[in-house]
Parts: sequence; structure tokens; C-alpha cells
Amino acid sequence: MSATVSAEMITRGAEATLEVLKQGEGPLVVMLPSLGRPATDFDPIARIVAERGYTVLRPQPRGIGRSRSPAPYKDLHDCAADIATVIEAYGGGPAFVAGHAFGNRVTRMLATDRPDLISGISIIAANVGIAPSGPKMRAAIRASANADLPDDERLEALRFAFFAPGNDPTGWLKDWYPEVLAAQRHAGDQTPRSEDYAGGTGPLLYLQPDTDPLAHVEDAEIFKKELGDRVTVVVIPHASHAALPEQPDFIAAQLLSFMERILPARAA
Repeated sequence: MSATVSAEMITRGAEATLEVLKQGEGPLVVMLPSLGRPATDFDPIARIVAERGYTVLRPQPRGIGRSRSPAPYKDLHDCAADIATVIEAYGGGPAFVAGHAFGNRVTRMLATDRPDLISGISIIAANVGIAPSGPKMRAAIRASANADLPDDERLEALRFAFFAPGNDPTGWLKDWYPEVLAAQRHAGDQTPRSEDYAGGTGPLLYLQPDTDPLAHVEDAEIFKKELGDRVTVVVIPHASHAALPEQPDFIAAQLLSFMERILPARAA
């Protein structure tokens, strides 16, 4: 039976009001979407994980759904504080947090700032390189999100930046939020990558697409060498930076396998 999704509102003082998609019952799992994208990108993965006995929380970024704030994000610490508020509202966890693309930086920042709330993390299509994306890639990301451009131009940008050859990008013509993208980009640029790089000190699953022009396979290998046995790297086959719509079943299976390995056994 499919786990029912409810939408709940969480307030972080005067800073933000956050819409959280909740489904399932069990240990907390939090899923954070990519740059300028909604929490619904995780729909198929969240369903699978919730049906296996977890409470899946998906906070919408400020400016998406009913999530609102009187001011934009200051930096990644501010982004992470929103998610900390959500976890605290649901009992303080600890939670397993999975972040896709930009969401991976928020995930690592949260694990660094609030390790007390974290049981483990997964970073999906994570650009962990110290250097930010180059101008051509940033232009392709902006074009992908720009609904004023012709679909053909946007599809070309999506294929370049987000989708492996042969994978259909048309689903990602919708559900872009350019103003949110710009606010998140600013928050990331305000935060030195060294601050969130290690992602705390706990268990970390690195899901690396095999064909990703932003998050390179060699960067995953370097990350593993630097941080050691706490990092598990798994390559996602036939996937690029979008990853979630390309291989949802594979990603869900890897998350479940990793959580079952690192989390305390649950009573039957």
C-alpha cells in the first residue's frame, strides 16, 4: 500500500515558514532537492522508502509550495538551519538526510553544524570539488530553468547539464523556480566550500552518477580517499546530474541498503 503524503507547516521563528511533505512511519529520513527544484523531485524515491517503514520528510525550499521567508537565505548555514528546525519539530531525530545536487551541500552543512540531529547522510550527484561550476555550466543551468526560452533550447541545455545520453529530459521542462535558484546560488556562493566539505564525521553514502558533467567520478574517488572508511561510494549507472528521474529505483534501493546497515536494528 502506498504511504499517504500530507503537507504540514513548520515555523522557524521569524526566519521562515516551511511546508514539509510527510509520509510513512518510522525512523526519520529527510530528502533535500536540487538547485531551484521542488521536493516533489523525490516523489518515487520517497514512496519506496516510506513503504519500507520510514517517516520521510521533504521540506520545500523557501519560495516553493507554501514555504516562505521575509528575506532570502544568508548562506548555507541559514539553509541548513531551516532543515534543523524541521528535524527538531519531528522529535529531534536523529535523522538520515539525503541531498541531491545543491541539496547535497545543505546536507553536508547541516551534518557539520548540527551533528546531534544526524544519524547519517547521503549525497547524490554531489559536486564536492572545491571550485564552483564554470560559466558555461551555470549558463546551461539557468537556461534549463528559463521558461521564456524555446523548449528546444531548454532541452539542449538539460541534455548538456542534467541527463545522460538516451534519457528523456522533457519532464524537467517544468517545476523550475528561477528566483529560488538564484537565492540558493547566492547562499552557496556566500559559503566557502571548505566549510561544508566533509559533511560532519558520521556515515556518508556518496551516490555518484556515471555520466555527470558537474559532479565528476574522480571527485568522488578523491573524496573517499580523503575522508576514509566513513564514506561509501556507489556509482549510479546510466545517469547524469538529474539522477533522480533517471534512476529512482536504483537510488531508493541504495539508500535503503545503506540505512539498514548503519541504523540500529528495529524491532520486527
